[in-house]
Amino acid sequence: MDTPRRRGRPGHDLDAVLAAAVRLFNTRGYDATSMFDVAEALGITKSTLYHHVSGKEQLLSMAVDRAVDGLFEAAAHVQDLQGPATVRLQKLVESSVLVLAERLEFVTLLLRVRGNTQVEQHALARRREFDTLATELVKQAQAEGGIRADVDPATAARLLFGMVNSLVEWYRPERGHPEALAATVVRLAFDGLRTIAVTGDQATQEEH
Repeated sequence: MDTPRRRGRPGHDLDAVLAAAVRLFNTRGYDATSMFDVAEALGITKSTLYHHVSGKEQLLSMAVDRAVDGLFEAAAHVQDLQGPATVRLQKLVESSVLVLAERLEFVTLLLRVRGNTQVEQHALARRREFDTLATELVKQAQAEGGIRADVDPATAARLLFGMVNSLVEWYRPERGHPEALAATVVRLAFDGLRTIAVTGDQATQEEH
C-alpha cells in the first residue's frame, strides 16, 4: 500500500526511519524491537519518530509491502511481455532476484514473517497470491512444451522461487553485480549443471 511520506529534518525522513527499523527488526527481531530502539538508532526522540509513523506495526506493514510490491511489479511487467511462457517465467525469476538484491533487507524481513499479527497475515496472503501467479506461469510453460510436464507445477514454482529466496542467507552487494547473479540463477534453474545428458545407468556407474 502507498503511504504518504512525511518529510523531517535532513537524514530523518520516512525512508531513513523505515531503513533503521528494518535493520533492527532483522537483527533483534520484530517483537524485541521497540519504538525507543528505532528512535535511539536514528539519534532522535520518540516524539520525533511518531511524527513520521503511528507505531511499530505501521513500520512493519510498510516494510513488508515494499518487498511484496517489488515482486508484483516484476510479475505485472512479465504479464505484459509477448512471447513463450517459458521465457516469461525465466524473466520473472530473473526480475525476482533483482528485486531481492535491490530490497535485500525488506525481502529478508518478509521471509521471516510467520503470521503472528494481522500485518503478517496480510503479507503471507500476498505471498501466496504471488505463488499462484508463478504456478500459473509454470503451467503455461508446460502446456507449450517449454519445460518438462512430469513435475507438479506448484512444486516447481516453489522450488524455483525457494532458490531465489535462499539468496537472503548469503548474498551481499559486495559479492557481485545483481544482474550476473540473476543470470546464474536462471541458467541453473532452467539448464541445470550438467554439460551433457547422463542416463540413469551412466549415473549409477559413475557413483561406483
